[in-house]
Amino acid sequence: MNAVPKMTAAHLSEAARNPLAFIAARYTPRRRTVERAALLALMMTVVIVVTGGAVRLTGSGLGCPTWPQCTDTSLTTTREMGFHGVIEFGNRMLTYVLCAAVGWAIIAARAAKPRRRSLTRLGWTQFWLVMGNAVLGGIVVLVGLNPYTVAAHFLLSSALIAVAALMWQRSREGDAAPRPLAGPKVVRLAWVLVVVTALLIAVGTLVTGTGPHAGDSSDVPRMSLEWLGGWTGTARVHAALAWATCLLTAALWGVLKAVDAPAGPRNKAGILFLVLMAQGAIGYVQYFTDLPEILVGTHMLGSTLVWIGVLRVLLALRERPVTEPGGEPLRGRDATGSSQLTAA
Repeated sequence: MNAVPKMTAAHLSEAARNPLAFIAARYTPRRRTVERAALLALMMTVVIVVTGGAVRLTGSGLGCPTWPQCTDTSLTTTREMGFHGVIEFGNRMLTYVLCAAVGWAIIAARAAKPRRRSLTRLGWTQFWLVMGNAVLGGIVVLVGLNPYTVAAHFLLSSALIAVAALMWQRSREGDAAPRPLAGPKVVRLAWVLVVVTALLIAVGTLVTGTGPHAGDSSDVPRMSLEWLGGWTGTARVHAALAWATCLLTAALWGVLKAVDAPAGPRNKAGILFLVLMAQGAIGYVQYFTDLPEILVGTHMLGSTLVWIGVLRVLLALRERPVTEPGGEPLRGRDATGSSQLTAA
């Protein structure tokens, strides 16, 4: 049985100066571990978005009326604050779980051998986006759930999802130069799809801002947006962008099939189209049923899945071969959709 190395004062000093380098010198995660760490960070980002929606839909946005404490005299929720305090404070606590997931992704990426600086940078980008969104969330509370700050809070979360999705994809690839799997016109079409989807999400925050779910039991002023026709007009613009996203996805799938692109991009485009159809159905049902909370929450979850799906389609249009320690290129989870590493 191997003895555990004794920690000396020099070791402790080294760990204090650069803990990540200290860990990386003594721990090498498997590639699968790095992938799972990146996926966990992405999943926790989706969870925090959905639970944030639950805070708003249950009217618990000011369950903790101040920030960073829950009340002027208590860091945590109190019994007098009841259900709304528990919901709001619980969502705040999930931020620490998200930080832990992102921290694990950073550690796994930093400790990987060979060192992958681009992957570590993506992890740190997630960390700073989480910190920025935490501060913005506090501002949302301090300004009484102003709908413009709520919209900014969601958009920053969407940026976080984009970085987390990119890190997950990069963890499943190598660092070789990307090799395109489709022509430049197909790639441009995919980028148009990404831009239109980003506009769809942005206008969705305006629909939320003009809608009736203010996030608190009291009356919170909503966005007027009369130049867009108020809530009804904004919802129609949102629906038009949703249809444009669906049509672009169908067109991209058709083009990929016509040019005999690899199965990976085609399959991802097909899955995205199905997700969009389900999301659109939920959107229309909630519109015509006066926005029941459960459907609005489901629609928020769908928006994160659509955004991830669109980004995965774009990223599937190129591959980066994985290189084994001996330098031989391998084909890993690439456009073929295979999870088996085989010689290229």
